[in-house]
Amino acid sequence: MTDAFFFGYGSLVNRATHDYGNAHQASARGWRRVWRHTALRPVAFLTAVPDPDTRIDGLIAGVPNGDWRALDAREHAYDRIDLTELPDHPLPFPPRVAIYSIPPGKHGTPTMAHPILLSYLDVVVQGYLREFGEAGVARFFDTTDGWSAPILDDRAAPHYPRHQPLDPAETTLVDDMLARHGAAPVALTS
Repeated sequence: MTDAFFFGYGSLVNRATHDYGNAHQASARGWRRVWRHTALRPVAFLTAVPDPDTRIDGLIAGVPNGDWRALDAREHAYDRIDLTELPDHPLPFPPRVAIYSIPPGKHGTPTMAHPILLSYLDVVVQGYLREFGEAGVARFFDTTDGWSAPILDDRAAPHYPRHQPLDPAETTLVDDMLARHGAAPVALTS
């Protein structure tokens, strides 16, 4: 067992997108999610930004043998930062945890040229639903900024490489939460 953990707050909350074992629900104080894009990726993703008044849910999972290479490759647009405020976790010891964040000055607001993929958001919401229930999905939306960003509806032909199928109830939940936050996906044009 390793004592190195990562804190996932987006697609890494969905256990179907990775095979990192020793995963546990947790929350991190002092962070907020925001939709951003970076020149290193063609579409927008979630990043975590410091916010002393916010606490976000997520998963911590062990990094096998403390070898960060595979996870760093998956999160190549982000910097890995040591996380100091992890108040809620089930481990019997204080874990050494890192969070991935796109550094200030290296990201921008999503645009139609760099939209949010609905297939990515679906994966994230599915993960939060499975881990934290509908209340956790609501907290995810409430502790994430940038819902005015363009969201590309790619469900019929997902562009996100780790997309997962959603059942009808999950799809309805995503759509209802987007509507509640004033967000409307735009159709994928060919």
